[in-house]
Amino acid sequence: MNAPYRITRRIEIDAGHRIMTHGSKCRHLHGHRYAIEAVCEAADLHHGGEQTDMVLDFGFLKDEMLAAIDGPCDHGFIAALADRELLAMFCPMGRDVDGWLNSLETQLRAHGEATTTDTRLGTKLTVVPFQPTAECLARHWFTRLAEPVGRRSDGQARLVSVKVWETPNCTAEFSG
Repeated sequence: MNAPYRITRRIEIDAGHRIMTHGSKCRHLHGHRYAIEAVCEAADLHHGGEQTDMVLDFGFLKDEMLAAIDGPCDHGFIAALADRELLAMFCPMGRDVDGWLNSLETQLRAHGEATTTDTRLGTKLTVVPFQPTAECLARHWFTRLAEPVGRRSDGQARLVSVKVWETPNCTAEFSG
């Protein structure tokens, strides 16, 4: 059942990706101006403190979205761990590709993603355990935001959904 109060915060990032299994043009390296919306709800508003009469302070939600989404992904490249041929192109010169990939996989297993600038050109790379489709990114970012939303709202609010615009005409949404 939906709570009577809802808020929405939107951020935008620029990131590259490719969908290695795609049968058409999305298998090529390309980028998007992603827009990401997080929707939070609460049954009641805060009755005291700095969030009085709020579901969750918009600034708090923005901070968490920047930490979970913008920080790791903006102006970087998002790649699937399974896309080893692509990832090998990011491996720093003179490094053992398999060892470098294994270190990314270890970080990914511990944290749900691996973000590094230890790449051939020093560019930002985020490695995820799925194809970086809009649908999977919405689910991933939902998972990364759900706990911080509860914590920052002192348990008052919950994350309802994350919506990802891959283009102005195409969106994917994940609701927990």
